[in-house]
Amino acid sequence: MAVSSGTQGRDQWGSSLGFIMAAAGSAVGLGNIWRFPYLTGENGGGAFVFVYAICVLLIGLPLLLNEIALGRISGKNPIGAIKATGGNKFWQIAGVLCILVCFCVLSYYSVIAGWTIGYIFTELIDIPVNFTEFQNTPMYVVPLCFIFILMTIGVVLGGVSGGIEKAAKFLMPILFIIIIFIAGRAITLEGASAGIEYYLKPDFSKINGKVFLAALGQAFFSMSVGWGLMITFGSYLPKNSNIVKSSGWIAGMDSTVALLGGLMVFPALFALLPGKDPAGGPALVFEVLPAVFDAMPGGNFIGALFFLLLLVAALTSSISMLEVPVAYFIDEKKWSRKKAAWTIGIAAMALSVPSALSSIDGNWFASLTLKLGGNEQIGFFSIMDFLFGTFAVVLICLLLSLYTGWAQKIANYANELASGAPNFKGVYRTAWIFFIKWICPIVIALVLLDTLGAFGTPQEGG
Repeated sequence: MAVSSGTQGRDQWGSSLGFIMAAAGSAVGLGNIWRFPYLTGENGGGAFVFVYAICVLLIGLPLLLNEIALGRISGKNPIGAIKATGGNKFWQIAGVLCILVCFCVLSYYSVIAGWTIGYIFTELIDIPVNFTEFQNTPMYVVPLCFIFILMTIGVVLGGVSGGIEKAAKFLMPILFIIIIFIAGRAITLEGASAGIEYYLKPDFSKINGKVFLAALGQAFFSMSVGWGLMITFGSYLPKNSNIVKSSGWIAGMDSTVALLGGLMVFPALFALLPGKDPAGGPALVFEVLPAVFDAMPGGNFIGALFFLLLLVAALTSSISMLEVPVAYFIDEKKWSRKKAAWTIGIAAMALSVPSALSSIDGNWFASLTLKLGGNEQIGFFSIMDFLFGTFAVVLICLLLSLYTGWAQKIANYANELASGAPNFKGVYRTAWIFFIKWICPIVIALVLLDTLGAFGTPQEGG
C-alpha cells in the first residue's frame, strides 16, 4: 500500500482536546436537537432511544474509527486519502461523494440555521411568529441564510488550530451549558414525569425492523460518518494521538447531546402541551417549542437560549462541512485557504437560494419531484436532503467499509488505530476488523435498501 508522507507540512490540531471538541462539534448538529426528538416520537419513545444507543456503539463507533484511521494514515482530504493509499478511480468515487455531500448539505443546512438566527431575536423581543409565514418570506430567510454562511467562512478562514479548534473549544462548552440548563428546567416542570417516562422507559414490544432502521439511520447522520468530515479531521492528527480514546469521547459527547435534546423536549411537551403529538419534525422546534417556552416563567429568555443553542450546534457542523471541500482544494489544487473558503462559501450561498425558496407554495423549486425506487421527494430542499443528506451518506459508508475491509489490508488500519492506543489489541482489534469487514457492510446495505423504500416508508435525511 502506497502511503503519503502523512501530516508533514500541513495544518495540525494543537491538542487532542481541540480535535475531540471539533470532531464532536461536527457530529453534534441540528439533527441531534430537533431530528432526534421527533424520530423518537415517531418510533416508540424509549424503545427507539435504547436501539439508537446500541447502533451508535456497534455500528457508528467502528465506522468512526475507520474514517479517522484512513485520514491519519494518509494525511489527506477524502479524495487524496484514497489516492494516497493506492485506491483506484472506482474507490475514489467515495472521496468525490464526500466533497459533494459536504458542499450540498452545507447549502440547504444553512437555510434551517438561518431560521434559528431569526428566532433568537423574535424570542428575545417577544414577537409572535407564524412559522409558515416566516419561511415563505424570501426577504427573511435568504439574508439570514447568507449571514450564517458568512459566519462559517469566518471561522474556516482562521485555519485548523487558529480557527476551527479555537471556535470548537469555545462553542462546545457553551452548547453543553445551554442544553443542560434547558433540560434541567424542563424536567422540573409540574407534570414532566410523564414525558421522562415516555422518553427513557423502553417498551420493548415496540421494537421492530422500522424502529431499528430508523435508529441506525439516525446514528449514521448523528455521528457524521460517511461525510468525509472525520477523514479530513483525522488527517490533521499527529501520529501519537490516541484515535480510539478520542473516538470514544466523540461518540459519547454526540450521544449525550442527542439524549439531552430529548430531555429538553419531551418533559416540557408532556407538561405544558398534554395531548400534543411529539412527532412534529421541524415544526416541533419552530412552532411547538416557542409555545412551550411562552408557558414557562422567563420563557422569552429560555426560548432565545434554545435557538442560540440550535445556532451553535448548526455552526459547529457547518464549519466541518466547509472544511472538507476547502481541504481538497488546498491539498490537490494548491489554493490558498482564503481563496478556497471564499470561493466555496459563495458557491454554497448561490446553491442555498433554491432550497430557501422551495418552501414557498407556487414556487417552481417547491414543485420539483424526484422518484427513486420506492421513494418520492417533492421540492428542491427535500430532493437535496434525500440525495446528499441520506442516500449518498449511506453509500459512502458502504464504500469506505468495503475499501478498508476488503480492497486494502485491514491490518494496516488496525495498526494505525493501535499507534497511540497501546490497548487496542487482542479482542478489541479482532472485533473492530470483524465489524468493518462483515457486520457494517451487511447492515449498511440494509439501510441503503431502506432509503430506497424497500422496507416500506423510506427514512428522511438530516
